[in-house]
Amino acid sequence: MRSTNAGCLKKQDGWCGRKGGSSKNFIEARVSVHQRPEAVNNRSRTGHWETDLMQFSEYGQVLVVHERRSRFTVLLPQATRKADEVARNLKKFFKTVPRRKRKSVTFDNGTEFSQHFRLRALGMRSWFCDTHSPWQKGGVENSIGRARRFLPRKTNPQTLTPEALAKLTARINNTPRKCLGFKTPNEVFFG
Repeated sequence: MRSTNAGCLKKQDGWCGRKGGSSKNFIEARVSVHQRPEAVNNRSRTGHWETDLMQFSEYGQVLVVHERRSRFTVLLPQATRKADEVARNLKKFFKTVPRRKRKSVTFDNGTEFSQHFRLRALGMRSWFCDTHSPWQKGGVENSIGRARRFLPRKTNPQTLTPEALAKLTARINNTPRKCLGFKTPNEVFFG
């Protein structure tokens, strides 16, 4: 019998001895980001999203959803990291987005996104980054960095009301961006 530490060091066993390696091996219907069409990669069309969870020191998280072309970002309260709850929250959000502006979403390989296929009911495709490659969904990573200016890691997530997150979302989306020709994400997304 091997010790727990030995399991954590063996690459073929994955994180802490779990057989099969990365969680990407346990995500049903996972499609690699390398199969994503060029129009999604070059940000030429609206409707392609990235998402991630923003973590805090205390238990809790915020679901960050980011549109690739316009840089439009939404911060959603997320009670748990359970895949069912994350998929339900994403589906609820994307139902409010016009169909032409919700075509696909790119995830990392966290098990919290393993129910991604539930978005197919809304006509959306899913892509998954390579393991340890956050730059493949760099827009949402950048949005999390912007949000961190106002929500540092030490923030108690229990104090984040939907209203407070909506206010911060508005602030982020009404800030002009050089990459958008000094337009705001709101102007590009809704224009």
